[in-house]
Amino acid sequence: MQTLDIHRPEMPDLQFVLLVTALCTSRLTVLNIPSSLRTTVFDRCWVLIHDSPPPRRPEARVLDLRPWTELTVEAMAETIRRGLTEAGIHTLAWDHRPSEPTFNSALETHIVIDTREAQIIIDRLAHLYPYLSDAKDAPSGEVEEET
Repeated sequence: MQTLDIHRPEMPDLQFVLLVTALCTSRLTVLNIPSSLRTTVFDRCWVLIHDSPPPRRPEARVLDLRPWTELTVEAMAETIRRGLTEAGIHTLAWDHRPSEPTFNSALETHIVIDTREAQIIIDRLAHLYPYLSDAKDAPSGEVEEET
């Protein structure tokens, strides 16, 4: 079982926000955040950066935080912590069946895929950051960085 203390996550706010919103939009069945709270947490983060209502299609429920400032990310982290704390959740806990690791793209070579549910998150990230999988250097297989 994986756990995460929401008040001491031992990670930067950006990583915390991305992880929690990914968990909230995942199809994980063993996660101690009720479905309605998962929706609420994501929706509250969405409205901090968009004028439109949150999407309802699961594949569209992804936050692109690239254009936003550190202050925006801090606000999202606080929004997440407040919502979970109000629900009595201080530690996130989730579990899933491990499967064989797969590496289908440059992005996935940096992330070990443990579940089918994780593949959905990887696909979303690949959609948001397509240049990571398109920028492969053919001879070496290494990702090229753009300046």
